[in-house]
Amino acid sequence: MLYFQVVILASTVMLVYYCEFTDTFSPAQQGFICRDPTLTKPDPGPEQDSRIQPVILYSVVGGLPVVLISGVELVIFLLHYNSNNLYDQEKVVVMGDCCYVNPMLRRTFRFLGVYVFGLFTTDIFVNAGQLITGSLAPHFLSVCQPNYTALGCEDATLFVSQSDACTGDPDDIMRARKTFPSKEAALSLYTAVYLAMYVMSCVGSSGGRLTGPLLSLSLVSLAVLTGINRVAEYRNHWSDVVAGQSIGGAIAVFLVSYCSSTLCINPGVFNQGSMTPRGSAEVVFVVQYFKKRPVISQSPSDAEPGILRRSHMTMIPHPT
Repeated sequence: MLYFQVVILASTVMLVYYCEFTDTFSPAQQGFICRDPTLTKPDPGPEQDSRIQPVILYSVVGGLPVVLISGVELVIFLLHYNSNNLYDQEKVVVMGDCCYVNPMLRRTFRFLGVYVFGLFTTDIFVNAGQLITGSLAPHFLSVCQPNYTALGCEDATLFVSQSDACTGDPDDIMRARKTFPSKEAALSLYTAVYLAMYVMSCVGSSGGRLTGPLLSLSLVSLAVLTGINRVAEYRNHWSDVVAGQSIGGAIAVFLVSYCSSTLCINPGVFNQGSMTPRGSAEVVFVVQYFKKRPVISQSPSDAEPGILRRSHMTMIPHPT
């Protein structure tokens, strides 16, 4: 089963590579209306001139989940390393006769693996939409630089469908034909929703009533602002951003709901025992310990010689 999952992930990575870094797939060639006001916005320049540069966006999308998920799992392990039922749902993977994979590492790699798979899936969906639609950016005519006189654009409503109508830089024209849906909006909201659902499932209101919601809303707000920035810089239409965010959010909800259904061991894992009277948490762990392990006892009043009776110990909390 593990090898099958590795093959799926590797195939997804290869498909992303062909979509992003090769010319194997070309976008559809859509025509345009002469002097269309929705396509005549000024050229915002290369992506590196954006307020949210690609290097910043992709660093956050790739690095923040690793730091956040690893940190949360480490805190859970350190706070409850002596709990008997902390990792009952996790299997210990044995590697040979001397090594094994700690359940904490297993959980961390599982959540990160699901995240990476969803990230690549989102990228594939977005690239497929851009290649099929060939939707034009708000600044398309600025980079296309059509010869209006040669095209006969005295009539401003004339539809131009010639493939050689543009005289601008081919690379800029190609990028201006791939805007629907917005990739930046999709990837940013996918990351935000996935991490927000993970945080709320593991932390919730346990780390303070506002800690989990504040962190989750902050992530989602940053993703929404990323989409707004794309529209403000004339790099995408509103429809591009909404479609991209819908794809990213839907994939994140699906993966968290069905592929990672047991994100945390139990609700309130961060403050288990912290809101109970002193000593009661220790008694709970001891009672659970002896409920799982019946002890051998002998009553001097009713036990026959040579016969031992099995019973369960009952622990009574010490009054504080």
